[in-house]
Amino acid sequence: MSRNNVFLVVILTCLAATLGGIKWYQSEYSSGAVEPIVLYLPLPHPYCNAVGEGGYAYAEDTGTGVRVVVGQESTQANVNTNVESMYTLGHQGFAIYPVDPAGSKGLFARLNDGGRQVVCYGAEPMEGSAASFAVATDTRQAASQAAEELIRLMGGHGKILNVLESLTDANTPVRKAAIEAVVAKYPGVEIVQTVGDVTTEAKAREKIESALVARGDEVDGVVCTGYTTTVAASVLLSERNAKSGTKRIHFVGLDTDERVLEAIRLGYVDATLAQNPFGHGYISCALIDLMQQGWKPVEPYQFIDSGSVVVTKDNVDDFQSGIQQVTEQIVAELKGRYLVQP
Repeated sequence: MSRNNVFLVVILTCLAATLGGIKWYQSEYSSGAVEPIVLYLPLPHPYCNAVGEGGYAYAEDTGTGVRVVVGQESTQANVNTNVESMYTLGHQGFAIYPVDPAGSKGLFARLNDGGRQVVCYGAEPMEGSAASFAVATDTRQAASQAAEELIRLMGGHGKILNVLESLTDANTPVRKAAIEAVVAKYPGVEIVQTVGDVTTEAKAREKIESALVARGDEVDGVVCTGYTTTVAASVLLSERNAKSGTKRIHFVGLDTDERVLEAIRLGYVDATLAQNPFGHGYISCALIDLMQQGWKPVEPYQFIDSGSVVVTKDNVDDFQSGIQQVTEQIVAELKGRYLVQP
């Protein structure tokens, strides 16, 4: 064999070995890269961050692959684009916040037709959707609880500033209707103004401050049913209520940003309603995991109330243990109460 032929054989052998290695690597990588569960978060937001922590915790506790994906904006078009892209990669189960219940219906049907499991968290899907479960706060009950607590703090009479958040959020109209229904039960209570359509803390502060400047002397209580509005209102009311000689405006908000908890701890604002976003992520992943193991839903669609707790100065430092117990109890009851054996 000539020197050139020997050189050619060596080159071809090396090339064959390299291509074989690449093929093996791609096979190994692709088999391990596609997690069976996708926990989709519509956008960067404190609530979504807490939901994601639940997904990561489930993956760590069970060794199940969970891919936590954060979208760019809370629109149905953005959700569709991102989720359908992941569908083509082979992910088998999806936990999704239904940003637009009507728009989500088509997406859930396409996933279900493709043999994928779908679980909603944070809000309920539209009736007739292909989602098997919704893991969420009982929105109506929580908003009613917040309104009842505020009216109790006001002594059963007075005027309320009702602060809503994004008007496109699936939960906002439910919260608005629930608060108005509670107020209607009390002849001495009225909503003097409703503020809404805000998605950022800065915009919430601007709108709430404007309302308080215009009608602050009339307002006896403020109720907020969104995360950003609660933070903005608690900061504003802390500044106002800390001034001596100023009329006290009572406050009940939603969610547990540390600035809100600190204002409660110091006595500047009264209360907030703690949801269970960690459980929204953790329980949703557990449901999908069990369905992928062959467990079947007891009913075609089931709502799982993830629980909520009123946080006041009395329990501000230990309410989380109560929320954690709710999550553990729900997970313990999944087999049997919500799912049956394969």
